[in-house]
Amino acid sequence: FVSDIIGSFLQKKPKISASRRLFLKTKILKKASTLLAEEKEQKKIDREQTLSERLPPLKLPLLCLQNLCKELHQKIDVVDEERYDFESKVVKNDKEIGDLNHKVFELKGKMKRPALKRVRVSADAMLGALLGARHKESIDFKANLKTVKKEEEKKQNQEVTDWRKNVDAMSGMEGRKKLFAGPTAQ
Repeated sequence: FVSDIIGSFLQKKPKISASRRLFLKTKILKKASTLLAEEKEQKKIDREQTLSERLPPLKLPLLCLQNLCKELHQKIDVVDEERYDFESKVVKNDKEIGDLNHKVFELKGKMKRPALKRVRVSADAMLGALLGARHKESIDFKANLKTVKKEEEKKQNQEVTDWRKNVDAMSGMEGRKKLFAGPTAQ
């Protein structure tokens, strides 16, 4: 519903021509700028009036004014010196804190260590790295290993025979199998 209303407003042509609309805009802007200038002038006048009402003009001789200015300048100098002293103390303390923090990190060992990667090294390369120049020959580690004989496995295979031949002997029935098997079992 709302979109229909908005669409109808957008489809209608404006009743004022473009040149007339531009003329009106410029008139409004000129009027606004003159109003702003008048408002600034009025604020300036109001400020001067309130200052003259609240603060009476100084009626001091020239010598008193000079003494007053000297006193104020001396106070300003003292305050500036104190400010400079405080700033130098703060800078010194900040530097000391930074140094102490650095020492603490060094003592804790919080420096980032690189991620270690697994490296495959042959036995000869490892011995070369460990022994250095003393390692002259390659050592055969396989020669020291215990040998396994495969003959035992072959003997076990030879003892095993066809099980179908020995069914009667292994069943423990000793010939009674024929009684139960019937005439077709032969």
